[in-house]
Amino acid sequence: MASCRRLPLHPFLSSTSARLVCRRNVQVEASTAKSLYPPILPSRTAKSKSAKRRVATEFFEQLRACTPQEKIRALTRVQRKKYVIYPQTFALNADKWYQHYTKTAYLSGLPEKYSASTNAAVDESVLSEVRSVVCDSLLQELWYLKKGRTFTHKEQEQFVTPFLRNIVCGLKNLLAKENSVLSQSSLDFDPQVNYYWLRGERTIPEGHRRGLVEPVRFQIDDKPHSQIRVPQQLPEFVPLEAEISTEVPVITLAPDLLPLFRRQYDNNIFIGAKLEDPFCYGHTQFHMVPDRFHRNKMSKRGLSDQVEVSLRANGIASLFAWTGAQAMYQGFWSEEDVSRPFVSQAVITDGQFFSFFCYQLNTLALSPRADVNNSKKNLCWGTESMRLYERITDGDIVGLNDAVLKLLLQFLLNKPQC
Repeated sequence: MASCRRLPLHPFLSSTSARLVCRRNVQVEASTAKSLYPPILPSRTAKSKSAKRRVATEFFEQLRACTPQEKIRALTRVQRKKYVIYPQTFALNADKWYQHYTKTAYLSGLPEKYSASTNAAVDESVLSEVRSVVCDSLLQELWYLKKGRTFTHKEQEQFVTPFLRNIVCGLKNLLAKENSVLSQSSLDFDPQVNYYWLRGERTIPEGHRRGLVEPVRFQIDDKPHSQIRVPQQLPEFVPLEAEISTEVPVITLAPDLLPLFRRQYDNNIFIGAKLEDPFCYGHTQFHMVPDRFHRNKMSKRGLSDQVEVSLRANGIASLFAWTGAQAMYQGFWSEEDVSRPFVSQAVITDGQFFSFFCYQLNTLALSPRADVNNSKKNLCWGTESMRLYERITDGDIVGLNDAVLKLLLQFLLNKPQC
């Protein structure tokens, strides 16, 4: 019968023992080794989060190689209910909400290139010509033409619309000799501007898709009085990488509380012209304040404090839609963010008070997927309302404000860098 014996441990602890041979580069070798099998991917038809991520990733990769027209068609093809943002709105404090939805930081005043020092350097001869055009247009509509009473909410259309049309055409033709870009530009009246985008997420409360998390969809449908488009891009106001201390307001409430309403119809991205149009960059928009938003009627309803708020909301929404559509026309979108800023300007008036806004689009990555680590934000500069004149008596304009004329002149003389 065999007896139990203890074996010494010395042979097993020897450095030459096969059991204790250590390969220090095991991980390196494993990482460089070629896999014999393809990676395991989730099924495209599975009802899982990984499957949805795979479908979205493959869809985005296909879009990167498409033309701008194909990208716009693919991104706007699927129709679901979206919140419709109206640039001119009765909603209280809408400017803060619009800043959040467009990721825009608002800065009071105008950019440095429109500072008081540059404003004082305006050529006096050109300013006198601008003054003559504006005065003639004012007297033509408000004094020489004896217009009768209008229908309800039609006064602005009858008096201010032709006045604004006359000064836009007159100043564009007058300043073409000072700014050659204006002679090569396109002037649109009553254009249609649209922009569709995603911002934030929501949980579907009811229906057969209840409980699912989906992105919140928005669309702006804007119709300015007129706009000037140019074949070259305006220069940036600040560098794309500039650090701006002003923060974007964060709204945690649902858009329904603004209130905004959801509708389902065509998703549109449009700058007022087709993609093949060579005048694909925005220069300046002109907006007319309609009768229902006139400051006199706002004050009668006890909303005098909302006059400037509504003007800021109008400038932010209109210029974001216009610059965003311009960037989409150049092939940028939320997954391929802009590599250069897009700049446009806006003038909003009720015929007597003028407000000036400048906008710089720094990012289109506003969707929940693209905005995770995106520190860039869009910028909007704006002024308070400035009175153009005090009153018109006996065919004479009393209290004409040259500061408004100088800003109009500087806006229209802004041109691309050669």
